[in-house]
Amino acid sequence: MENTQEGLNFLELIFKGGVVMIPIGLLSVVTIYLIIERFIYIKNASKLEVNFMNNVKDLLAKGDLKAARAFCQRVNSPISRVIEKGIMRIGKPINDIESSIESMASLETGTLEKNLNWLGIIAGIAPMLGFIGTIAGIIKIFYNIAVSDNISIGLIAGGLYEKMITSGSGLIVGVVAYTGYHFLNSMIDKFNSKLERTAVDFIDILES
Repeated sequence: MENTQEGLNFLELIFKGGVVMIPIGLLSVVTIYLIIERFIYIKNASKLEVNFMNNVKDLLAKGDLKAARAFCQRVNSPISRVIEKGIMRIGKPINDIESSIESMASLETGTLEKNLNWLGIIAGIAPMLGFIGTIAGIIKIFYNIAVSDNISIGLIAGGLYEKMITSGSGLIVGVVAYTGYHFLNSMIDKFNSKLERTAVDFIDILES
């Protein structure tokens, strides 16, 4: 019973935050969705078979470019697609192969970064919405005081703590979005390092 009462009190506080809590609530849902969706996508994209490059090396050593491309397509990961692009350019100058790999890598990285900018935007907007709600509430409190000509500490304190809910909620959503944005970017940085090592190994195979 005690936990239920605490839950109801918490919900009451949220509702007392006012209309501004609606966009803040929507931003919180979008933030959680984007973080989870991008985390799963980036994590899956970073996976690569342990012997991927060894298998590619063996197929290239046999001169079977078709089988090497088919193997990359079967693996079907961002890294394998980058290597497949390089295989397609075999026979051309090494600079052309490197350029095609870099272009494909940029495209794959861009796919990983999809919608991440929204987290950055939410990290800036959510706290501002919270402050707007608080300021609007304070204006309303002092307007009511001016109209009623009644300065009550209970009235002021009660109104303020209710309106400060919007500031707290906005800050929480902003912090979560900001943290998620930088965490996911760190995952992408690790992916890029892994991709660069794989690309270097591929070029070394061609030059050996």
